[in-house]
Amino acid sequence: MRSTTLKTLALMLVVFVLGMPKSDAEAQANSRPGGAVSRSSQLPRIERKNGIAQLIVDGQPYLMVAGELHNSSASSSEYMRPIWDKLVGLHLNTVIGTVSWELVEPEEGKFDFTTVDDEIREARKHGLRLVLIWFGAWKNASSSYAPMWVKLDSARFPRAARQSGSRATSSFGSAENALSPFSDAAVGEDAKAFRALMQHIRTTDLRHTVMMVQVENEVGVLGTSRDSSPITDAAWSKPVPKELMDYLILHKDSLLPELDSIWALSGYKKSGSWAEVFGTNAGSDEVFMSWAFARAVQRIAAAGKQILPIPMYVNAWLGPQPGQTTPGQYPSGGPVAGMLDVWRAAAPDIDLFAPDIYIADFKGVCSKYVRSGNPLFFPESRPSVPNYFWAVGQENALGISPFGVEDLASNAQLAGANEALRGLAPLILKNRLDGKVMTVMEDDPAAAETFEKITGLEIRFRGSSNETMKDLPPAPTNDSAANIKPEKDHRGFVLLVQTGPSEFIVAGSGAVVKNAVARLGSIDEMLLRDDRLVEGRRFNGDERFVDNLFGLSSEQIQVRKIVTYTAP
Repeated sequence: MRSTTLKTLALMLVVFVLGMPKSDAEAQANSRPGGAVSRSSQLPRIERKNGIAQLIVDGQPYLMVAGELHNSSASSSEYMRPIWDKLVGLHLNTVIGTVSWELVEPEEGKFDFTTVDDEIREARKHGLRLVLIWFGAWKNASSSYAPMWVKLDSARFPRAARQSGSRATSSFGSAENALSPFSDAAVGEDAKAFRALMQHIRTTDLRHTVMMVQVENEVGVLGTSRDSSPITDAAWSKPVPKELMDYLILHKDSLLPELDSIWALSGYKKSGSWAEVFGTNAGSDEVFMSWAFARAVQRIAAAGKQILPIPMYVNAWLGPQPGQTTPGQYPSGGPVAGMLDVWRAAAPDIDLFAPDIYIADFKGVCSKYVRSGNPLFFPESRPSVPNYFWAVGQENALGISPFGVEDLASNAQLAGANEALRGLAPLILKNRLDGKVMTVMEDDPAAAETFEKITGLEIRFRGSSNETMKDLPPAPTNDSAANIKPEKDHRGFVLLVQTGPSEFIVAGSGAVVKNAVARLGSIDEMLLRDDRLVEGRRFNGDERFVDNLFGLSSEQIQVRKIVTYTAP
């Protein structure tokens, strides 16, 4: 009798497991020791403490050491097959992949999530988290990722149109290539598809491999500062929505200056048509289009968040920049820095606004996007290790991400930086909440002065004119898991984490730390092992060179623990 009962129970267990969705069964297996990613019932979220936003994954703060794939890479599992190992070799912990509306809903109402399942499965297999980009109605101010059944029905899904005599020009595209954000049908069908995607992820991704979603991509219209399709012109003539006016009035004293200057032209008029409140110029057009796109994105994001409330963000093709100075030359209506107040009022389900940074003024862009408490994350950027350390150390970035990451597999400098950031992440995430993390970059005297005030130590860079190589000690080498050769961005930098009253973790390249007020009591090598920092050699004698300074190699990103003291 007992044997029969045991056999029955065993059979029931087999039937239960075989009946589980494949991803659930995999989750059960991978939750055991050796699984790629631990299972957790806690949804990823963004949490604030001491005014600092942090991404929380599996209940713990998480620093995204990420890279974004090229737009079409994830459309083919076969194409991606050799790439996953390359991503692991770059020491990423997160991949930003894509989901295309045209592929998941090739026929209206009929969904195919094969490519999504492939991404989730392979990311999990390789120990990586996923951020997914929803290429829905808009991608780079165009609607190229909409399904053919949308593209072929312009009566049901009207396009945007350029204003008559529009002065804005763009070499990147034209408004006629984009669906109008006032198209109820287009936004509604996009929202349905996005909701279906989030339902599928909720059902199959039980371990939250997908931890965040980007809704659409670089929205706006090109070639004109305002969409002038019939439905849009009708909206332009109506009163400014009460939700926007209420927000402006409530936040009048703290509005970002770009929007404030536009509203000020009407004497801060509190009601009226768009032209009466904001005027009739490119700036007023941009406010109008920002509201239109933000409301459309809000409708789509809300449909998904009702199903799976994980963090969602929108990315921005940057606003005024060299060669693109007016709305329409860059996408008018996108979440550019000056329009973030409009987006906040219109899209409360968007958790953050993320700039795509390809211009030289990296710091300037970041400083504009952290205003009003916006968490910093840049999903697309040119690879620059000094910039990445600066963003993490100075602006509390949620993470870093170069674009076209599969092309960077041979970039040893980036791989070493990723490895170092993953090892440093627990210390950074813990101590940044108390303001004990900072980064100093070459040719940044103000930050160097702050460094000296905190540590009592002076920092010089090997490339600086006031320091020559013959004055510097030969920094000990071979202490990193990767032999990092500088590529493209050679600037020196130092990231500092204060772990005690006189104890500091210093990571960087191409710098020398010298005695200013404090003395160096001890210098310990910190090694990177399996995403952890472990203590290596205690430097003294020849490796220390002299008592009052130590160097960080220009050939490697090195990590040191130093203890200082003040002589009696």
